[in-house]
Amino acid sequence: MSRLLPLMALALLLAAGVLQAQQGDDNMNSQSPVDGVTSRFIESNGIRMRIFEAGDTGPLVLLAHGWPESWYNWRHQLTALADAGYRAVAPDMRGYGETDAPPDFDDYDIIDLTDDMVGIVDALGEDTAVMVGHDWGAIVAWHAVVRYPERFDGLIAMSVPYGGTAQRSPMDGWRETFGDNFFYILYHNELSGAAEAEYDSDPRGLISRLYLSPRSPREAPTITDPLRSAGGWIGRLGAPVGLPDWLSQEDLDYVVGQLEQAGFRGGVNYYRNFHRNWEISLEYESDRVTVPTIFIAGAGDLVIGGATVEQLTATMSRVIDDLRGVVLIPEIGHWVQQEAPAETNAAMLEFLADLDL
Repeated sequence: MSRLLPLMALALLLAAGVLQAQQGDDNMNSQSPVDGVTSRFIESNGIRMRIFEAGDTGPLVLLAHGWPESWYNWRHQLTALADAGYRAVAPDMRGYGETDAPPDFDDYDIIDLTDDMVGIVDALGEDTAVMVGHDWGAIVAWHAVVRYPERFDGLIAMSVPYGGTAQRSPMDGWRETFGDNFFYILYHNELSGAAEAEYDSDPRGLISRLYLSPRSPREAPTITDPLRSAGGWIGRLGAPVGLPDWLSQEDLDYVVGQLEQAGFRGGVNYYRNFHRNWEISLEYESDRVTVPTIFIAGAGDLVIGGATVEQLTATMSRVIDDLRGVVLIPEIGHWVQQEAPAETNAAMLEFLADLDL
């Protein structure tokens, strides 16, 4: 895992949505709430995945979402990419939406997740793709291009930076830092299933608190005791006072409805593989990123912990051979591609044009 991953201890403010497609033949398009975007099912790496597509021709751009997100997190990018001449594809990741959700948490390690991405490229009949990832999707994207550099023409990573394989497991550091206090990643690693049970009981309560910008007004939290024994996560997050301007009530309702249907266990299982993923990365022949890469984040994203362009560039350049830029968008938080779609799309399209695909 990245040497920068401890910055995640400052807390990921995540989310987006999951689109429900009509069940049908795997090769048939089904309805989508986004004009110009269609959906269907494919087989990838032994599981059935639902993908959403815009653009029939052009270089393939594969977009991987994070937690607790879905293809819908890329609604502003899919059509922009298609309009620019690319074939844009965003799956519901393993465990999300109507993609299969294997029951065991060890079915969600970085080998499974990166093999899912290559399997999508294969299922679409393409030799290569440009990999794009946000949040957990960025972690998957970083490792996909490390494991399969020959299958990816470039990488656009968002929100979670990369610094190569750490000297020790990130789980050890978080346990030492937080001890008996609450930290959401440690909470997600409890095998009792307390985290997903809490989230399944109140999806709207969780999502409405996560889908906010850095300056969004909140009510006071109902849990202020730092000890884990004082309760779960929702009560520690102040309820929103209204929606941010980038999220409509229809968007929120759609996301909540999808998570009520799919549940949270699959997404939480990604976190239960942090230590295993670190062990796997120790076995890589090389943990360097060799494909052309750009990193995009909101300057106010807590995941980067206030790091500057210069600091991020210096850290990532040590393990990325062709880092073509770090873009930090002022006053924007974790949901960069939703909060600032125009700026995000411009950075993506400029990078893609320079690849000369």
